[in-house]
Amino acid sequence: MKTIFITSATADRKWYLIDAEGKPLGRVAAKVASMLRGKNKPTYTPSQETGDFVIVVNAEKVALTGRKRQNKMYYTHSGYAGGLKDFTYAELSQNNPVAPLELAVKGMLPKGPLGRKLYKNVKIYAGSQHPHTAQAPVAIDL
Repeated sequence: MKTIFITSATADRKWYLIDAEGKPLGRVAAKVASMLRGKNKPTYTPSQETGDFVIVVNAEKVALTGRKRQNKMYYTHSGYAGGLKDFTYAELSQNNPVAPLELAVKGMLPKGPLGRKLYKNVKIYAGSQHPHTAQAPVAIDL
């Protein structure tokens, strides 16, 4: 019996559509990251890009519990002394409505070249419209 080794070239990759309206931010991000890695398939290989493509719509309508809209903080640093900037969820989503979901998904992917490659397979849109109808994405519920 031989071990079957699946590479990114031989993997069967599909397109999926997730509607994030009213769903918790972390649950949507965890599901998207798992599908990007390919953990929902029996042919999961940790070191290969065998996951699926994911389209997320209505990212601006994602749900948060409690006071996270005012209290949840995001930080960036320029690398210079005194270069720390902080934003609340409300400020970040006002400037860029898809940024909180993008940061959540990116944080759940592996760090390094594989994670950067996997992140290119997710398309996140603030509204309900997307330009990927030609790929015939399959809608999934969370």
